Amino acid sequence: MSQNRTIFEDVSTDKPTGSTPSKGRIDRPAGARKAIRAWLIALFALVVAMICVGGLTRLTDSGLSITEWRPVTGALPPMNAEGWNSEFAKYQEIPEYTLQNKGMSLSEFKAIYWWEWGHRQLGRVIGLVWAVGFLGFLAARKIPTGWNKRLLGIGLLGGLQGAIGWWMVSSGLDGGMLDVASYRLAVHLGLAFVILGFIAWYVFLLSRPEAQLLQARRDRNPKLFGLSTGLLHLSFIQILLGALVAGIDAGRGFTDWPLMGGHIFPPDPFALEPLWRNFFEDEGLVQFMHRVAGYLVFIFGIVVWSRGHASANGATRRAFDVMGALVAFQVVLGVVTVMNGAPLALGIAHQLGAVALWVAVLRARFLAQYPLPQSIRRA
Repeated sequence: MSQNRTIFEDVSTDKPTGSTPSKGRIDRPAGARKAIRAWLIALFALVVAMICVGGLTRLTDSGLSITEWRPVTGALPPMNAEGWNSEFAKYQEIPEYTLQNKGMSLSEFKAIYWWEWGHRQLGRVIGLVWAVGFLGFLAARKIPTGWNKRLLGIGLLGGLQGAIGWWMVSSGLDGGMLDVASYRLAVHLGLAFVILGFIAWYVFLLSRPEAQLLQARRDRNPKLFGLSTGLLHLSFIQILLGALVAGIDAGRGFTDWPLMGGHIFPPDPFALEPLWRNFFEDEGLVQFMHRVAGYLVFIFGIVVWSRGHASANGATRRAFDVMGALVAFQVVLGVVTVMNGAPLALGIAHQLGAVALWVAVLRARFLAQYPLPQSIRRA
């Protein structure tokens, strides 16, 4: 005969009897979800730092200071005078030195070398943090069902990013190039934002129980989700165009606004041959494309914000408000950056603004797909 229980007894303290939970239960990896989320947040912070350091490396013209790709042995910098002289001699053979920096001292070379070495070293740190985390969770069998491929995919994209980084650097080592090819820089930066986007999305997913996500999906707003997806794609195109601008220092060519050199359209935009080169190498045309895309992001962003602001869900509405504010802020910051000739501080601030906007759009898109539960009174 069972004992009588009081109405104040906490039923959650009862110990289960009869059988143990099944290994396939959804709630089995609840603790692992939190740990994996923390690990992904650390990776996210490292990738943001990588984007920032990469931007500084580009703005300080340091990207070609290391002329070899040595993923393992390159982790150690020159340890003595002989090593420094050897690295400097290799740099003196490339066009950037012979055509632009001829006469550079060893101390000046060290300054740009450390920027590029730090950039590559941070990439190694990211790879190590991913590998230790992924293999550790895998060995402990703590990865939730269906997440192995997702987490492995981040590592594979990171490895691809390293290879693309060298593909980018190699374009500036011969052929009379003074910088890396701008389109390769755009691919490199674009993939960094793709990796950042996947990490952010996975963090959002892991922040809530699987059962709650399944329930939330029933209340999704497909139109708002589609609009935010469109803004995400348009923002990505703008990020690629920004990389083209940075790749050829096009942000310093025309510092008036809203005109360019006193005209709506930049002068001689198709002077290069063949024609396609102008869309990657002509400073005026590249900056013009970046400006126009910025206007489109702003206009479409206001449309998406207005739809999101009308949402009945408070969390979704606030997410779109943040997104709309960042759209306006990033456009204003871009104008200020151009009108000041893209100095180092404003250039990096503009790049970090792109990161913030990218994540804000992703967050708003996520809440359109998985709205947070709220009471009828709050709604």
